[in-house]
Amino acid sequence: MQVTPTLNEGLKRAFTVVVPSADLQARREARLAEVARTIKLPGFRPGKVPASLVKQRHGAAVNAELMEEVINDTVGKLVQEQDVRPAMQPKVELVSAPESDGDLEFKIEMEILPEIGVPDLSGLKLTRLTSKVDEEVVNKALGDLARRSRKFEAIEEDRAAVKGDVVCVDFVGKLDGTPFDGGTAEDVNVEIGGEGFIPGFAEQMEGMKAGEERVINVTFPEDYQAEELAGKAVTFDIKAKSLKKPVDPEINDDLAKEIGLDSIEQIRSLITEQAEGEYKQLSRLRIKRELLDALSEKTDFEAPQSMVDAEFGQIWARVEQDREAGRMDEEDAGKDEETLRADYRRIAERRVKLGLLLAEIGRKQEIQVSREELLGAMQQEAQRYPGQEKMVFEFFSKNPQAVEGLRGPILENKVVDYLIELADVTEKEVTPEELAEIPPAEL
Repeated sequence: MQVTPTLNEGLKRAFTVVVPSADLQARREARLAEVARTIKLPGFRPGKVPASLVKQRHGAAVNAELMEEVINDTVGKLVQEQDVRPAMQPKVELVSAPESDGDLEFKIEMEILPEIGVPDLSGLKLTRLTSKVDEEVVNKALGDLARRSRKFEAIEEDRAAVKGDVVCVDFVGKLDGTPFDGGTAEDVNVEIGGEGFIPGFAEQMEGMKAGEERVINVTFPEDYQAEELAGKAVTFDIKAKSLKKPVDPEINDDLAKEIGLDSIEQIRSLITEQAEGEYKQLSRLRIKRELLDALSEKTDFEAPQSMVDAEFGQIWARVEQDREAGRMDEEDAGKDEETLRADYRRIAERRVKLGLLLAEIGRKQEIQVSREELLGAMQQEAQRYPGQEKMVFEFFSKNPQAVEGLRGPILENKVVDYLIELADVTEKEVTPEELAEIPPAEL
């Protein structure tokens, strides 16, 4: 086998490989002999099928299998001999692939990982933001719970609907004067000022009395799920049938028992625990972000462009989805395409560099992801698809790359924990609002 380097520039490497016909022929004949010993054909005893017939029937499949095996073996040996780590799967281009006689020739292109020097982390200083769950937070959550458990009493007096009232209505929606599919309903409860309907729908029912009829005009949002109605102006013929008013339950043990708990104190305790868990997650996000910002300033190696391209592709796909759905923030919406792409490419490069640095720190510190941790991640993923858990586990068993996709975030978090333990951490108490203010991504 002849290997000729054709490119050695930065992190890019390329080779031309020629495997002599004689080597291929020897391996081809050995493989066909293996097939001949196991093949079963009518009229022939096992192991007695003529070589010509074996080649006729299985020669093409054996040759394709052999080509793949030779190429994979060559790539593996080349990586080992060159003592490099490919950043992505090496690209292989066939130049000539003989079916019988002739040399096998192919090209290998790859981008390798750079030498990653772990910076001095001894002077790392971080701030862990914390926040306490106060009575105001708990009382607000209790108030929200009471409102969700509210009941509605019929309004007997002759009066018009006001904000907070619920109007029971029949309605018929019309587009250009013609009723449209899904636009007709009876006995629908609509809260004046409430959410869940088209903007302007509930608001225009304020002031209606039981028995009153009214025509209202609304415009469906541009991103409405029914494409035939998205952005369209329509009318609704409304008939108010009855009015109800909300009655919030008292915040006491009876409310707790109504939702399956023993006492209001138990609810308070659960609300506090949940809020504390949320605050801890936010606190970790903030200190992790500060750590990554500090590490980013210390990275001085070149990022493999193939990895940056892949990361940018994922980021840009989400940007385009947000743009189509009208979810872009004001700052991004005001940028031209070239500036926006440049900004997100810098973010992609930052992420790749940080990922490589964290992986290198993990490698040097021998931080491992255990089998139990991987199984736990698989179980969490399977729980996202109720009733299909078995299919999810089968998918992971057949796709090692998918398993590696779970391993990466686990390893990253373990390395982050290691670095936070290593750092000089100062705690600072802030308000819940300040804790939730995640700064924008550094460019």
